[in-house]
Amino acid sequence: MASQFYDAVIIGAGMGGIYQASRLLKLGLTVKVLDRADGPGGTWYWNRYPGAMSDTHSHLYRYSWDKEDLQTYPWSTNYLDSKDILGYLNHVVDRHDLRKHMQFRTEVLSMRWNEEDYTWTIDTLSGSFSARYVVTAVGLLSEPNWPSIPGRDSFQGELYHTSRWPETYDLTGKRVGVIGNGSTGVQLITTIAPLVGSLLCFQRSPQYSVPAGRKAVSKDERDLINGSYDDIWAQARKSLSGGGFDEAKIKTTDVSKEERDQIYQALWDQGSGLRFLLGSFQDIITDETANQTACDFIKGKIAEIVKDPEKRRKLTPKDLYARRPLCDTGYYEQFNRDNVDIVDIKENPISKIVSNGVKLSDGTFHELDVLICATGFNAFDGAYRRLHIQGRNGVTLNEHWKGAPSTNMGVASAGFPNLFMILGPRSPLANVPPMIEAHVDFITSAITRVEEHRNQASTHLNVAMETTQQGEDEWGALCDMISDKMLFKRVDSYFYGGNVEGKTRSTLIFFGGLGMFSQKLQECVDSGYPSFKLI
Repeated sequence: MASQFYDAVIIGAGMGGIYQASRLLKLGLTVKVLDRADGPGGTWYWNRYPGAMSDTHSHLYRYSWDKEDLQTYPWSTNYLDSKDILGYLNHVVDRHDLRKHMQFRTEVLSMRWNEEDYTWTIDTLSGSFSARYVVTAVGLLSEPNWPSIPGRDSFQGELYHTSRWPETYDLTGKRVGVIGNGSTGVQLITTIAPLVGSLLCFQRSPQYSVPAGRKAVSKDERDLINGSYDDIWAQARKSLSGGGFDEAKIKTTDVSKEERDQIYQALWDQGSGLRFLLGSFQDIITDETANQTACDFIKGKIAEIVKDPEKRRKLTPKDLYARRPLCDTGYYEQFNRDNVDIVDIKENPISKIVSNGVKLSDGTFHELDVLICATGFNAFDGAYRRLHIQGRNGVTLNEHWKGAPSTNMGVASAGFPNLFMILGPRSPLANVPPMIEAHVDFITSAITRVEEHRNQASTHLNVAMETTQQGEDEWGALCDMISDKMLFKRVDSYFYGGNVEGKTRSTLIFFGGLGMFSQKLQECVDSGYPSFKLI
């Protein structure tokens, strides 16, 4: 069967793929969006576990590029749950008539660059496609990380991963075990604890979590936001987090302990993990002594909330406050329930999973009806590594990346012409919609530049853009330099691949924040793409 040709193929129909399709269609290009799911939504299509919720406030967890829709689409609380977000993304797809350009239930298996005609061939389970441009919108957090525990497949009860949640389920009255207590685990545990017969939480690393402060949003509040959107988005784009709050300008040493605790308390009362970390003191993420003040404050809250001394001990973090900043709707309070308990699997690891439960290394056996793996993702590069992507000279992306992924500004890798990544490895970790808009706008400008060269009468039709190796190396060095100034490296987390067994530890994130990232992208465009080349 002959390949179906399009100017551009986009892999992924989540938030990035939707916006990229809209931008490229407006250029007059033919576009096909491929996704293995049954519909659009990306991360929010797959992550439907109980309690799934954005940790960025509702008014900024959406697109800015359709201002009328930004102001009129309804939302009722200051945080969106997964159902809200999935509904919103489907609404955008239909509002802009994008569904006819999307093909679902189509899993991409491999891609290869064709040097003779400067096209990509994309092989899927549903046939082949070819395109001049490929944009990967596969998501930062999309490839499930299953724990490599002996006997997992022997479990005869209900076995779930939070990122592949079933449409129908019933946990009522059942004996449930949850492995993992990152952002997903915290949300899940908080939601299901009142419903299940018993809940056993298998925890590797205790978490610092602050209240989300979830609440209804009144019409007056919404009207105020609608009238200020230009300023809200301008501020968000210049900030570290893109979270829409004032980020700290003072250090912990600029105030007394009493004043410091008052600031922490005010942020605790307001809610938001991002705001607590970045809106309190600017040295929390760079100075261990400063970070310890935040640790002590949250540990004090855990001590106040959790009544049982043994549960409290297990829930109290020992590391720095340097993982993803979490927020919750009553996480620690759930451990005051008689039906909720916790196992520290650093102290007492899981030795194996058997047909009806979990055995620990000390011989303890926990019988379970349901086992849920809230073990997160092979983040940032995992979705790329499962694809066979072959660039120039037959070199695959996995070969180019070897142990650690490398990109230029998270958008391109050397040797892979006209292949653009939305939030590829070494992108920032911030509020996703403005990050996506920055990347998509850059990619659209780059494709526009290639199209202009293609359309020049004196230019051969075969034109492509590719990052230089120097550009990729310089971006990697900048990522490492900023990372080395931060405390995040001091804690084992998915920021560096620490959650995936056997994964090479490397800098997977640009820690300079959204504002600097957007500035670097714009400087590249304005100066004529000096770290890229036309071939």
